[in-house]
Amino acid sequence: MAVTQVHQQDVVDMLLVQHNEINALFNRVATAQGEQKRELFHDLVRLLAVHESAEEQIVHPAARKALPDGEVVVDQRLREESDAKRALADLYDLGVDHPEFDMRLRVFAESVIEHATHEENEEFLYLRQNLDPEKLRKMAKVFEIAEKVAPTRPHPGAGESAAANMLAGPPIAMFDRIRDAIRDRS
Repeated sequence: MAVTQVHQQDVVDMLLVQHNEINALFNRVATAQGEQKRELFHDLVRLLAVHESAEEQIVHPAARKALPDGEVVVDQRLREESDAKRALADLYDLGVDHPEFDMRLRVFAESVIEHATHEENEEFLYLRQNLDPEKLRKMAKVFEIAEKVAPTRPHPGAGESAAANMLAGPPIAMFDRIRDAIRDRS
């Protein structure tokens, strides 16, 4: 019996797929109306919060070590993520029915897409070229685990470091997931 080798997705593949999903969700939220817009926005908030938390725990520390100028590159990405958490929390508080929501969402989307482009060109490309493929596949598995215990809302005051996410993330995530369940039941 022949054994078939299954190609496991590596962390860079996973992140690129998520960046595309985020971009698509921005477009869907921008064109939706009413309850559909609200639901799509909640999906976007959840995806961004979980994605950034897992990146901060798994990807940025690896990039900080692997890139020749890792400290500078990762510190810039973390500043952008901190700004994004504040902007996303403000959008969430504003609500999709607010007259300024669409304009603020467009500005936010542009900054998130620019941030993702920097990650793809400055971190992901370098990680793909310089880390062993097996290490990148293992990082994908750990990334998936980190996503399962990540908060589903932005928490700008919680910090952007791997340590902050590991310490504060699980209790905040539990609270977020209970709040999500209550909201979804209503």
